[in-house]
Amino acid sequence: MTDSQAADWWGTAVSRIEPNVIELRGIPVQSLIGDIGFGEMIWLMLRGERPSPDQARLFEAALIAGVDHGPHAPSIAVARMAATCGVGLNNAMASAVNVLGDSHGGAGEQCVELLTEMVTREVPAGTVIAEWRARGIRYLPGFGHRFHTRDPRRDPLLALVTEAVATGTVPGAHLRAALAVEEALNPVPMNIDGATAVIYAELGFPAPLARGLFVLSRSVGILAHAWEETGQGRRNKGPIPPSIRPTYLGR
Repeated sequence: MTDSQAADWWGTAVSRIEPNVIELRGIPVQSLIGDIGFGEMIWLMLRGERPSPDQARLFEAALIAGVDHGPHAPSIAVARMAATCGVGLNNAMASAVNVLGDSHGGAGEQCVELLTEMVTREVPAGTVIAEWRARGIRYLPGFGHRFHTRDPRRDPLLALVTEAVATGTVPGAHLRAALAVEEALNPVPMNIDGATAVIYAELGFPAPLARGLFVLSRSVGILAHAWEETGQGRRNKGPIPPSIRPTYLGR
């Protein structure tokens, strides 16, 4: 293998690392430190360019909104249980992130797919809803909530999207699609996954990144809960208090 083949093996446009040189998307790291917010940094690393101030504001709002939903969320509960098992914070966080699957953590990605299908095909909400349900999808991703009758994060996020549409920051097609689905599902409202899906789709992020971005967002809450649990002194904390015995289903 030649030196060129070895160098090309991990060829990347994300970063350039050489002795005394660190460039991220072609920008020296020293010029970014103190000059860019974390949300903007995520955008830069994923997209290769810095967002406009209006794009950054909308993007960061979505990231902030998904940070935490308490131990009701399996990922948070897993983080707290793992933290009592003698593992480090990195293990507790990894354990939690690894349960962010299709049913818990994947709705944002799925909602982007739903809305993009509507926008691309230019079909009514009722048509797409019927087609998705025909596939056996009982709960449309991004709508309804098992805990909230109206997700308190919906209104402020959609207000920001509406403002961004008015200023020309985003086109608005995905917002209109989401509102059409919500109207068709009335009285079932949009939830956090739907509202952030609208934002990520309007900002041009493909569906798989909606899940990745949710993972980044929720990792903040995961870290906070894992850290809090480490200070409470409990060991081997299970999913229910020891005084409660699981129902035995055997004969």
